[in-house]
Amino acid sequence: MVELKTEESINEMRAAGRVVARALAAVREAARVGVSLLELDGTARAVLAGAGAGSPFLGYRPQFAPVPFPGVICASVNDAIVHGVPDGYRLRDGDLVSIDCGAELGGWVGDAAVSFTVGRPRPADVRLIETAEAALAAGIAAARPGNRIGDIAHAIGTVCRSAGYGIMEDFGGHGVGRTMHEDPGVPNEGRPGRGMQLRPGMVLAIEPMLIAGGGDDYRCDGDGWTLRTLDGSRAAHAEHTVAITANGPRILTAP
Repeated sequence: MVELKTEESINEMRAAGRVVARALAAVREAARVGVSLLELDGTARAVLAGAGAGSPFLGYRPQFAPVPFPGVICASVNDAIVHGVPDGYRLRDGDLVSIDCGAELGGWVGDAAVSFTVGRPRPADVRLIETAEAALAAGIAAARPGNRIGDIAHAIGTVCRSAGYGIMEDFGGHGVGRTMHEDPGVPNEGRPGRGMQLRPGMVLAIEPMLIAGGGDDYRCDGDGWTLRTLDGSRAAHAEHTVAITANGPRILTAP
């Protein structure tokens, strides 16, 4: 069931979204060569604590997971696409890092992700990240009343496929509100004009996940969480929480 949020509820979600934006900015600023993923998780924890916010990630355990998630961020490096567990790995020059973060404030959740490089960037990584951001922007632009979920999916998929990148199978965006994962699902590829019609009050996490090698397959690490490209190529992830309004899409996790 899809819950339509009131304007007041959307404003409250925007408050949670601002916390997410601050946490992602702080983590990105702290991400330098030699810094560990655990230290980045600590940076995000400090931002959440300072805002009086909780983490929808910490302790989260869906059916597929063998253990609850131990961090407040997902930290996915190089060939890790999503759900990377923050650990003692120390960042190296040229690493491609994707950070996914959520915040719960006043009973509402915000969820967003950003990808960036550490040290000297590879041109191929810059292009991959730029395409992920362009795909996200295209998906957001399609998030208007009267359009359908398939229009968002088609917009994202067109950008990704046109650039020659793969799209992770089985995973995509989702509704968000009082919990991190709500209806409806938002695929990253699909046919325009299909699926649920978008209505004011719907709030969606739109999140393209791109695979540089062009394939769609992935594998799961032994930790039961980290999903990696099957071909070993690099990946990028971009995400915003977006409200559908009568005036068009409103990005709730913008800085």
